[in-house]
Amino acid sequence: MLVDSHCHLDRLDLTKYADGLTGAINAARAQGVAELLCVCISEENRDKVVAIAKAFDGVYASVGVHPSDVGDSVVSVAALSEWAAMDRVIALGETGLDYHYSQDTAEAQKRSFANHLVAGAELKLPVIIHTRAAKADTLDLMAAHGCRETAGVMHCFTEDWEMARASLDLGFYISISGIVTFRNAAELRDVVLKIPADRLLVETDSPYLAPVPFRGKPNEPQYVRQVAEYIAELRGVAFEELAEQTTANFARLFKTKQRWAAPV
Repeated sequence: MLVDSHCHLDRLDLTKYADGLTGAINAARAQGVAELLCVCISEENRDKVVAIAKAFDGVYASVGVHPSDVGDSVVSVAALSEWAAMDRVIALGETGLDYHYSQDTAEAQKRSFANHLVAGAELKLPVIIHTRAAKADTLDLMAAHGCRETAGVMHCFTEDWEMARASLDLGFYISISGIVTFRNAAELRDVVLKIPADRLLVETDSPYLAPVPFRGKPNEPQYVRQVAEYIAELRGVAFEELAEQTTANFARLFKTKQRWAAPV
């Protein structure tokens, strides 16, 4: 059994599926993907993300505001707490800092990120973190406002081992996407070899970043199998072992077994 720990089901290219999203999810099931976390990026897509999670067994939702979607009005801790009470919500985010694409909103991003971390600590919910070109500020805010007990996950991780180790020390998990299969990802592969087995997750971030051999095409949750197979070979373990471990890690971090029975 596999889990796609981060995907955007509301943004998938469904043109090849006559039955739409049902077809994409069934294609993932056929590859052994039993559970999926559909991730929110803004208030505008929040209700759709939650509706998708409620419509499919084994699909969960997060709620939050992506750093690139942060505007003049920063989401409050109170608002995040209200959103988190929606059915099937198991995490906050994705949130974080992105100074590569959105440097002009850096201060607002930091306020938004801090609010997500504070809400996560208060609600005992993991926080899904996006970070790009903002290493020092990301770690500083995680240390200042994060909760080691519930922590969260560094999603689609592409940073160096120093940042990975600091995140692990703060209680966070590390999630790896199809980028690890790219030819120019040698440094990331070195990081993946060092991540403790019990803190590793796999994801697609679909519809983005399809792994080899699908690179350049729309990504889908079913391709998390290629990510997992690649990482298993890289780390020198059986695919079944890595699948079992990352699935157990997901359940432990997001407490899915405590909230709902596992899907049949």
